[in-house]
Amino acid sequence: MTDLRTEYLGLKLKNPLVPSSSPLTGAADTAKQLEDQGAAALVLPSLFEESIRASEEASMRFLLEQETGFGEAGSFLPVHDDSCFRTELDEYLEYLQQLKQSLGIPLIASLNGISAEGWTTHARQLQEAGADALELNVYYVATNIEESSSQVEQRYIDLLTEVKKHVSIPVTMKLGSQFSSVGHFVRCLEAAGADGVSLFNRFYQPDIALFTREVMPMLTLSSSYESLLRIHWVATLYGKVKLSMAVTGGIHSGEDALKALMAGADVTHLCSVLLREGPQMLGLILREMQHWLQENEYEGVSQLKGSVSRECAIDPSAYDRANYVEVMQTHRAATGVWR
Repeated sequence: MTDLRTEYLGLKLKNPLVPSSSPLTGAADTAKQLEDQGAAALVLPSLFEESIRASEEASMRFLLEQETGFGEAGSFLPVHDDSCFRTELDEYLEYLQQLKQSLGIPLIASLNGISAEGWTTHARQLQEAGADALELNVYYVATNIEESSSQVEQRYIDLLTEVKKHVSIPVTMKLGSQFSSVGHFVRCLEAAGADGVSLFNRFYQPDIALFTREVMPMLTLSSSYESLLRIHWVATLYGKVKLSMAVTGGIHSGEDALKALMAGADVTHLCSVLLREGPQMLGLILREMQHWLQENEYEGVSQLKGSVSRECAIDPSAYDRANYVEVMQTHRAATGVWR
């Protein structure tokens, strides 16, 4: 049997397949199904600071404003114990603790904050609740044209540095692809203490309703094509940084996962394919990988990892401008298409 074991964020994993943040990892029954299908770890749904604040404010309004306008009837209202009011944070931490007791695989908590206090406070609470690692899902869209690229990057570095002061568990940064120098930025994050990076976050683009002129949220699940951008950058970074690397976005098959590992990824995250096909798809992908590795006489994942990275590729220039030139020069229009 081929050895599928890998290491990610210092965690020893039985294979490289890790379901990422999604509704499937946010429900105890489907989380268990994912483990049964072979998931090596789980990334829990993101904990959003805005939602926590809204939940806490709603509870406080109920507690403090229930007597407004009816002072003479105040003695007839029930006296509530604060513990009766559960916030979104309470539920998230309890769910994390529940999974720690029921599952036997590592749990990576995902945090999406908006304030320095929120990031650090909630990071510490997630660690105390039993998270094995922490993913900082920094969903920041740089729309302020007065802010330079170096200032944007410094936001991430400052955030990471502050969070690392408050937790001892491994911390990985989930990044978008829209940085002017991805490689240099990842190296800066590593120097600031990042234990890993997850490449890349998907920025969900809003749509415009023509008749109402409203800006509307839009969700489109990924395709295998999206994995190529992630694979490109992991292949470029492999051997140049020592932190863990995860490919997230576009992994839909055993072939996709194997390519990511060949590029140098330690794990591949799965989301859209599981939402489309269900938890059983994870087991199928795992079997596809196992079969291919055996057919091609690989002893294990460690032998495969990084074998087609930029520094190990037969033609490293294929990851650079040479690929662009080749594609432009060799493309031919379909028969019958006017040129």
